[in-house]
Amino acid sequence: MQYLHAHWRINYVKISKGGRKSPFLRALRAKNRREALLLYKGPCSFALLNRYPYNPGHMLALPFREVEQLHELSEEERTDLWRTIFLCEEVLRSVMDPQGFNIGFNLGSAAGAGIPKHLHCHVVPRWERDTNFMPVIGAMKVIPQALLSLYDQLLPCFKEREGKE
Repeated sequence: MQYLHAHWRINYVKISKGGRKSPFLRALRAKNRREALLLYKGPCSFALLNRYPYNPGHMLALPFREVEQLHELSEEERTDLWRTIFLCEEVLRSVMDPQGFNIGFNLGSAAGAGIPKHLHCHVVPRWERDTNFMPVIGAMKVIPQALLSLYDQLLPCFKEREGKE
């Protein structure tokens, strides 16, 4: 048997499914935005890099308020969340030049939500043939760029837009 050591995932494994605050709220309130991978704060929503990405550039857009379902959001929160989702797509398109996107929500544990009590939208850039033999044969995904390196690359685009909101 082969082992893949992914020590950085231990924090995800340790997250309580119970009453503790979501890691998203901790990221939102973090003193060090870079360490939290927090790229953008709008009036009612924010965006951050996914610490456990499916693909390079995988971002999350979330409302400030912790809710499980879309209908729980106010009109203002829904509008701002969609603005943030569009902003994520725009910035990723300009910086990473993807050929497509997967954008969507997993609402509830049955739908695959890892943290169901705080809904979040996945914004995942995609490229032709970005699924190669590694996930198919090796059951392993290769992320070719370090998260903090990508964060530093994306941040100027978000800062430029954050002041215009």
